[in-house]
Formats: sequence, C-alpha cells, structure tokens
Amino acid sequence: MKRAVVKPVKSPFDIDCNDIASDKSISHRCAMFSLLSSGVNRIENFLRAEDTLASLNIAKSLGAKVKDNGSYIEITAPQELKEPDDVLDCGNAGTAMRLYCGLLSGIDGSFVLTGDKYLRSRPMNRVAKPLRSIGAKIDGREFGNKAPLHIRGGKLKAFEYESPIDSAQVKSAMILSALQADGISRYKENLLSRDHTERMLKGMGAEIVTNSDGWIEIKPLTKPLSPLDIRVPSDPSSGFFFAVASAIIPGSKVKISAVTLNPTRVEAYKVLQNMGADIEFVEKENIYEPIGDIYIKGVDKLKAVEVSQNIAWLIDELPALSIAMAVAEGRSVVKNAKELRVKESDRISSVVNSLKACGIEVEEFEDGYAIRGGKFKRATINSYGDHRVAMSFAIAGLLSGMEIEDIECIDTSFPNFFEILSQITEIEL
Repeated sequence: MKRAVVKPVKSPFDIDCNDIASDKSISHRCAMFSLLSSGVNRIENFLRAEDTLASLNIAKSLGAKVKDNGSYIEITAPQELKEPDDVLDCGNAGTAMRLYCGLLSGIDGSFVLTGDKYLRSRPMNRVAKPLRSIGAKIDGREFGNKAPLHIRGGKLKAFEYESPIDSAQVKSAMILSALQADGISRYKENLLSRDHTERMLKGMGAEIVTNSDGWIEIKPLTKPLSPLDIRVPSDPSSGFFFAVASAIIPGSKVKISAVTLNPTRVEAYKVLQNMGADIEFVEKENIYEPIGDIYIKGVDKLKAVEVSQNIAWLIDELPALSIAMAVAEGRSVVKNAKELRVKESDRISSVVNSLKACGIEVEEFEDGYAIRGGKFKRATINSYGDHRVAMSFAIAGLLSGMEIEDIECIDTSFPNFFEILSQITEIEL
C-alpha cells in the first residue's frame, strides 16, 4: 500500500495549472458515445487515467477500433456492436458501469460488467431498477444491486420517468437506453444534474429537447450519430483541489487553464467565492462546452457557509470543500447530500472521520455534516480507496503536514496530482 507525506507549505505560491487532468466525465462519454456514431471520432486531450481507460477498453471489447498517437485518440465504431468473449472490467469507475448499463441494455447480446472491490460494493439498483422497468434484463448480486452485473440486451420500451434522485449517471443511463427504445421517451429530475450527456449527444445529432417543465424528451435513433471532433477540456473537479489550496493559503494565486465552465460543473467554485475567496471566470470558447480559465487568489480569512442547494452540481467537490470549511470562521453546514454515501467510499463518514483525526470539530448527519472552523493538526489519513478523500487531505497537509495512506486510488482520475502539488510543497512518496 503506497502512502504520501505532504509537508506544510513554507510561503504563498503562484502557479499556472495548465496541466490539470482532462475532464473525466467528458472523457468517459467520448469513449461510450463514439459507439453510437459512424465514421472516425477524433478526441484530443482524452484523460489517460485508470477509470477512463476502462471505458475505452470496454469500447474496444465491443468492437471499436482505437488508435492512440499520444496527442489524440481516434475511435471507429463497428457497424454493429459485438458480444464480447470476456467480462467487461470497469475498474473503479462507477460512471462506466452505470452508463454502460444503459447503453448495453438495448444491444442484442450478453454482457457482464464487473470492477474492483470498491466498485463491486457500490449500489447499482438506482440504474438497474428504472432500466428493468422498460424491459432491460439486468441481474447481479443482491438481486441485481451489486456487480458483477449480467445484462441480456434486447428491445426496450419508451418511457416517462421522473427520477427520485438528481444524478447525472442515472439520467445518462436512461438517455442512452431511450436512444434505443421503441418511441419517444421522457425523463425528469428535480434539479438539473450535470448535463454533459445532453450537450454532447445533441452536438452529435441526437434529438434531445428539454421543455419548459424540465422534461427531457429523447427520440430514438434512426441512424448513427455524427462522429465527435472534440478537445476534452480540463476537469474543474480536479482543478478544485488547487483552488482550495490557494484559498486556504493567504496571498497564494492559482490559474486553472482551459477548463469547462459549464454551470453544472463550477458550483463549488461559486461556493468558495461566497466564502470570501477571490475568483474570476474568463470564458474563451463555447462549442460542445463553455471553456475558459479560472483565477483564484487566497484571502486572509474565509467565512463559514451553508451548502444545501444545487448539491448535484458539486457533489464530487464536497470533500475538498470540507477542507476550506475546516479553516473558515464559524460553523459550515452541508445538507441534502446523502448521495455522498454511495460514492467511491461513504464520503460523509470518510470526511467526518478524517477531519476528526485532524482535530477539527465536526458533526455527522445522515445527509451531510457540520464543520466548525479551527486549526488542522498533522494526522495519518486512511483514504478508504477514495481518490477525492486522498487528494483533499493532501491539500490539508499544506497547512499542517499530513500522511495519506492508500494513494494508488488517485491514479483513477488524476495521475499527475502529486507532480503539480510538488510545485507548492515538498512531498515524500
């Protein structure tokens, strides 16, 4: 088991993060959506991390031809997706497993999706149940709730489904199934979750419309989609670790370059801004996604904040945001975030236990936590195999020093994280 020791920062820093990891959500979708196209999909800046490479390898197993010249990837889908001769390994990627459930449910054939020990413990009924209701045949451990999952693809019925949870993974799985259904389908969630799926598929020619009542109408495909020609932007979720680093070290400056500014992806930055951090967004282009730069400056004091709205827009950034809350003046509260309990770890418990180990006063709720700002002390942190927990407490180490155990998980999403962090402080690996 690998560990990292992060030393306290010696002085304010000024770095340009122009090599932040490419966006994981968009990279996953590039690999998958290419399978619905004809022609050659050209994808620059694809994230070459364990999670996204799992999605790409599954595309290969389904018959796609993939060429990678280092600067871009070309994906050519087969005329018909083939039944693989082996199981499809999603690694640690919940996005891969849940979205492929939707895509493969409408494809003739037998498919088995599995993953590592962490992914095999995560609940899948949130996707499997609505898919089964429209004719999908999905089975697995615990009555189809845990991987390995077996999918017997076939004909799917058009549907009208109002989701009880706001989840981009559930929504994307249902949209992918709707593209293969026998009529127009309608999907609705209470709060718009991340909308990369709708944006990208519409850009490829899919007929997807959101009406004034929030219902997403999806017409089934009558022909293959147009191929992608895209440069994947930098990942704001990855960049957010360094935004927090700047915010908690007064006088520090960070520029995060060429990042998606999609409103459903920068909510955590808006919260950090509300806490007092000096943040500026500069849009440069807008084709598949709005893309630009984010500038962050640290201030002397952050103030406490309550986070209870737009949770689906910042669910992945909450562990990192908890580090800023832990040094802010006052009591910060996170509510309506029960979704954290079904991530790579139970992130509510992971964050609470880790903050307590660092001497921070924190109270755990079923759907969140309350953090009283204080002073970090050095601790040894168990990452629970969760890359966001590991990276969040590495950032906390800039204040007090920190030892983080089980850091291999960081390679699933941000392989050069410690390389960038080493520009700020000393690290022992």
